[in-house]
Amino acid sequence: MEIKKGKKFYGSVTVSERGQIVIPVEARNDFDIKTGEKLLVMADLEKGIVLTKSNFVLRMMEETLEASRKLETMIKGSQAKIGDK
Repeated sequence: MEIKKGKKFYGSVTVSERGQIVIPVEARNDFDIKTGEKLLVMADLEKGIVLTKSNFVLRMMEETLEASRKLETMIKGSQAKIGDK
């Protein structure tokens, strides 16, 4: 059920005795979650739990590293210009 554009409610799940849950099929389809795929479980103790695909986090880390490298290059370039003065 779409609540707002880009926001969805997939229903509720029940935690088994072993701590397992079933991710609703619509959510698995929307996020292309396949059988056997690894998900990361993260949390903010005040806001709640997040499940995400590990490749999403890896992609974010790669983009952050690339941005960090660009920033480092910019800083080195600025320092070189200051040294030339």
